[in-house]
Amino acid sequence: MRNATVERKTHETAVTATVDLDGTGIYDISTGIGFLDHMLEQLSRHSLIDITVKAEGDLHIDFHHTTEDTGIALGEAIAKALGDRKGITRYGSALAPMDEALTRVALDASNRPHLVWRMNFVRDKLGEMDTELFKEWFQAFAQAAGLTLHVECLYGGNNHHIAESAYKALARALRQAVEIDPRKAGAVPSTKGILGGSL
Repeated sequence: MRNATVERKTHETAVTATVDLDGTGIYDISTGIGFLDHMLEQLSRHSLIDITVKAEGDLHIDFHHTTEDTGIALGEAIAKALGDRKGITRYGSALAPMDEALTRVALDASNRPHLVWRMNFVRDKLGEMDTELFKEWFQAFAQAAGLTLHVECLYGGNNHHIAESAYKALARALRQAVEIDPRKAGAVPSTKGILGGSL
């Protein structure tokens, strides 16, 4: 069973994240940030990963700590559920259109975290959420999940569409990468025999 639960508590937030990598896209998300909830619901639905996230944070200050710590907790849960990563496809990529916006995501579940972020939001805010916080979430998620993650908006003009296309592309790429390859179900997908560490 490839599932895991992670609890993260700091002076700023308390986050619990549960994932089932072999689910059907069932979600129960509550972060106190409406738009982030919406994005994580998209991530679950389109990756087919069951996701439960419950977060309480210092939203009276701003959304930064809750956004970042949600990315960390969810990423750690995925890393824990992946275990030694034997048998996974490892690589995934997707193009996700959302009306006028098109975003490309490519990732390697290599256990060597790295983020390349080429997103251009046209406004500083999306509702009450600072658009700069999307990079913070993706950075925290990639680091904690052990993903080499490239995210690039090829074009777009609406902040909502740009952000949503990024999460949907991540979902589809992640779905590919964590699936078990039936031809290599017992093997680590690396010539080194392990994932992580130096190249």
